[in-house]
Amino acid sequence: MRKADLVNTISEKTGVPKVDVLVSLEMFFNEVKGTLGSGENVYIRGFGSFIIKKRAKKIGRHIKKNVAIEIPEHFIPTFKPSKIFIEQVKENVSEEPKVEKE
Repeated sequence: MRKADLVNTISEKTGVPKVDVLVSLEMFFNEVKGTLGSGENVYIRGFGSFIIKKRAKKIGRHIKKNVAIEIPEHFIPTFKPSKIFIEQVKENVSEEPKVEKE
């Protein structure tokens, strides 16, 4: 499911115009990105948490030049689903998920 599909589905189920759903969805994404960018985590009860994880510095390798390079420590955003969310997915998915190729 893509963002456009999500907007269409929400619009059909709620009766809210697609433009309003799209604006709300974009604002949600922007708020999550902004909050994570400022160093705070986002917790949504019953859905999951958008958290920041610290990656330690490590030694990588530049394959073309065959040279070791140091990758500095950095922070990455991650999503951790809630237990309720995980249980609902386990109950509802009975077969392998469909993978769309672009």
